[in-house]
Amino acid sequence: MQSIEGKNIVVTGGAGFIGSNLALFFEEMGANVLVIDIFRSGDRFENGNLKSFGHYKNLLDFNGFILEGDINDKKVLKNIKKFKPYAIFHEAAISDTTASNQSLMIKTNLNSFINLLEISKDINSKMIYASSGATYGNAKSPQKVWECEEPRNVYGFSKLMMDRVAKKYYDSVHCIGLRYFNVYGKNEFFKEKTASMVLQFGLQILSGNSPKLFEGSKEIKRDFVYIKDVINANYLALFSKKSGVYNAATGKARSFQDIADILQKELNTDYKNIYIKNPFANQYQYFTQADISQTQKDLGYEPKFSLEEGIRDYLPEIKRVYESEFNA
Repeated sequence: MQSIEGKNIVVTGGAGFIGSNLALFFEEMGANVLVIDIFRSGDRFENGNLKSFGHYKNLLDFNGFILEGDINDKKVLKNIKKFKPYAIFHEAAISDTTASNQSLMIKTNLNSFINLLEISKDINSKMIYASSGATYGNAKSPQKVWECEEPRNVYGFSKLMMDRVAKKYYDSVHCIGLRYFNVYGKNEFFKEKTASMVLQFGLQILSGNSPKLFEGSKEIKRDFVYIKDVINANYLALFSKKSGVYNAATGKARSFQDIADILQKELNTDYKNIYIKNPFANQYQYFTQADISQTQKDLGYEPKFSLEEGIRDYLPEIKRVYESEFNA
């Protein structure tokens, strides 16, 4: 691996799921890491979900710098610029796909991103940012960048607009957008209802309950990607020879039924599944499968974890969460 020891790294949304994993990874690599996050306050959207997923417990092993603040705040932007980062890993966003406040979504996800791009341009900082597989909606599979974007919610739209704006900076900023598909792994517990079904099914089974799946789950398929593969994609993006938008996924679609079955096998249980109606049917993605050929070619990315391998690696953490957090 190429060294980034001693380099300044900013991670926005660094107390969240993917952000905290990035912060801990780069700190372990010897970088000076500044985490920026508004942290959770208990405030919720109209759908009942938390406005912020950032949690201090995701950073218990972190030894770097922490700045509590909103990326919409000019003072926060000044502090980022003052830190003079070698790279900004921009993970902060409203990531709830069921949130309906379009004004807040565009302000937080798109407008703040433009401000960060301007900072990157001014101080010659690399920009690696979180895009999303939600940009594709129910478009044909395998989904390929710039060929089949059909977002079904304002979150997906905001991410697509980020990708389009980023293109305008390619001549002046090393800028990589990573379209995350369905990411699962350590530090997602504090996302509550928006945590992956890997975690949710796992906690249900460990509680002695049957997994609750949407009706037709055998046919609902997603490209599930393990957090360790996503972190590797972010690292590789630092050294890409050109800017661009890339899918961060496995290139394979698996069903929600597969997740429940793998977990039951690994946990030696045989509960009968419970099937419920899907309350998000009108804005739901029913099939996602990424074309990762360009990611492989330009970034040298190769996913290392199949769904079975990822769940097996994640299970000790799911059990820890069940004992120390879920039942606390």
